Amino acid sequence: MCGIAGFFDFNKNTSASVLQKMTDALIHRGPNDAGYEIIDNPYASIGLGQRRLSIIDLSANGRQPMHFENLSLIFNGEIYNYNSIREELIKAGYSFHSTSDTEVILKGYHKWGDAVVNKFIGMFAYIIYDSAKNEVTICRDRAGVKPLYYYWNNNILLFASELKSLHQHPSFQKEVDVNSLSLFLQYSYIPAPHTIFKNTFKLKPAHYLKLSLATKNITETRYWDVCNYYNKPTLDISEQEAIDEVEKLLISSYEYRMVADVPVGLFLSGGYDSTSVAAILQKNRTEKLKTFTIGYKEAAFNEAPEAKKIAAYLGTDHHEWYITAADAADVFHKLPEIYDEPFADNSVVPTALVSKLASQHVKVSLSADGGDEVFAGYNKFNQSIRYTESVPYFMQSLFGNVMSYINPEHIPYFNRQYNFATRYKKMQNIWKEKTPAAAMKYISQYITEEEADVFLKHKYEGYKTNFESGCKLSGDVNSLNKLLAIDYQTFLVDNNLVKVDRATMSVGLEGREPMLDHRIIEFVAQLPAHLKIRNHTNKYILKQIVHKYVPKELMDRPKMPFIAPLTVWFKDELKEKINYYLSEEKLNETGLFNNGPVMKLSKDYLQGKRVTYQKVWNILVFQLWYEKWCKNAA
Repeated sequence: MCGIAGFFDFNKNTSASVLQKMTDALIHRGPNDAGYEIIDNPYASIGLGQRRLSIIDLSANGRQPMHFENLSLIFNGEIYNYNSIREELIKAGYSFHSTSDTEVILKGYHKWGDAVVNKFIGMFAYIIYDSAKNEVTICRDRAGVKPLYYYWNNNILLFASELKSLHQHPSFQKEVDVNSLSLFLQYSYIPAPHTIFKNTFKLKPAHYLKLSLATKNITETRYWDVCNYYNKPTLDISEQEAIDEVEKLLISSYEYRMVADVPVGLFLSGGYDSTSVAAILQKNRTEKLKTFTIGYKEAAFNEAPEAKKIAAYLGTDHHEWYITAADAADVFHKLPEIYDEPFADNSVVPTALVSKLASQHVKVSLSADGGDEVFAGYNKFNQSIRYTESVPYFMQSLFGNVMSYINPEHIPYFNRQYNFATRYKKMQNIWKEKTPAAAMKYISQYITEEEADVFLKHKYEGYKTNFESGCKLSGDVNSLNKLLAIDYQTFLVDNNLVKVDRATMSVGLEGREPMLDHRIIEFVAQLPAHLKIRNHTNKYILKQIVHKYVPKELMDRPKMPFIAPLTVWFKDELKEKINYYLSEEKLNETGLFNNGPVMKLSKDYLQGKRVTYQKVWNILVFQLWYEKWCKNAA
């Protein structure tokens, strides 16, 4: 696990000191070791840098960049099945000087080329330079657990695990892309491949780029597609057969994520996803797993007591930390450093703090992200189908058209309800488009496109995202599976995985995602919908498995989101932050917003009017980010 950074400079102007600055900007991702190398190529100067967090093969033999014949490699992540691939390569005549998975990638690529990626079970982002072909390969794992940004402009390609590295290069131009800002306001994150800056991109999950150094040509290839598995015929198997196969896959995946030469723990919320990980791994183990939970004094947000009961039942070595507004304030101003692109998920604070707690005890912690997207845990799936398929088509058309003529602010009683105007506009859009996929897109928005247009000073183009064009799903795919396929490529990768990767890495903790083993989604995608949601019970099949390990009465309770009580804190200890960062003076510094609507929003919220805090939080987070990364830009 580490951070990687570097460049391919066709102007040949970048110095070794710049490479070191780019790489060392990621020291939090890799505090144990560093590697920097400048390579001269006939067409470009090449810089490869890596900061290492030693997890597998703690010796210097795992140091990067790593070379073999005509290949050079830097790599971020873990290949969990590297030992079996290593044995295959040894039988093919390769020898190894280390026990690292890095060397397995390098020599596996030497033997199989790009096809080696199909052998990997893991999370990864890697760069391979082939001096014989004058070619570069930049690759990212299937689900997108590990990040990779790149900037391509003025004959230079920069790349890094985080945006902050790119800031260290003098050629990087920090031009805010208002189109991406609009997406951020809507979703609270920026969907791939877009980023907050112009000419800067996220490499999409399950893709690799090829850069020809001779021609400067870049091509992009998708090597795996979750939609291919949703497009397959639904499996004709019994419920018990499905349960047995899913459980077998979970056991294999979870055990793979325990492979490390350092201590491993896991985040435990007490919900079904994290409980499945803890229960399966603790069974048949004599040593106690270390589990970590964040709690609050505000009971409406507090899952800690339930997590503690689960930990006690399973017999884990449990650690909990009840955080306060003071703890939140301590991490508040660190958020733009941790999340160096605007990112406003409402659980960033507890995620950062539970990572801090875990890092005091272990070097690796398992998270259970992906369970809701794979097994259908979110209520938005039910809502999206209900709002469209339960309402006759002609009535949706009628409602959508009629609503366009009525100003929701003029509707008595309802205009005083919580966030009514936004919800009204969402329903109007849903009934105009009349598909569950469109419904989920609008449900996922905290700020509608129309509202974003009011808040932003400059006009913008509507960027396409995976909500509209994630993949080609056949007409035979049922509505639920279509929604799951879209969510896997939007909210999962660009919200949840970003949240956990940056939070864990900020404290030198490796976060692993056992529910995102590609073998699990490939199988579950083919299961019938009734094994995912049955009789209004979400995550049905996963719950049947968990109940084999933990009594149902310990688990049966309403689903709670893992969020901080920001609504309480904002009106108390953090109130002054809103007043300061959303003031006219600070908004003028940014120069991107229409001050009047933004200031009215914050005023209405602080006066207790029925305004959703997430709108305020999104704009506040952007203001914090801008002050950190752009205020003093040339």
